[in-house]
Amino acid sequence: MNEWTVKIHGLAEPELLALPADMRARFLHISDLLEAFGPMKVGMPHVRPLEGKLWEMRMKGRDGIARAVYAAVQGRTLLVLHAFVKKTQTTPRAAIETARKRLEAEK
Repeated sequence: MNEWTVKIHGLAEPELLALPADMRARFLHISDLLEAFGPMKVGMPHVRPLEGKLWEMRMKGRDGIARAVYAAVQGRTLLVLHAFVKKTQTTPRAAIETARKRLEAEK
């Protein structure tokens, strides 16, 4: 079977752990979907494209909304680059730049 793997960038791990428990549970659920079905079969409301190679996992919880930005890297691996609580309508440019810089550093 064509299985995918979701990995977490070292700098994104503490960001994910800082999220409320219900949002972390949602992150795990979306990660399981991506690993089981692949990124091309999982769409809204779970994930959506941001720009370039960057995509976002969309987590909603009792305390608000969070996002985890990820990209496909070598092989069938999805690398979670950045996680944050979302406070505005659009994804902040700084969050996209943080994810982009971490992705570039992986190459």
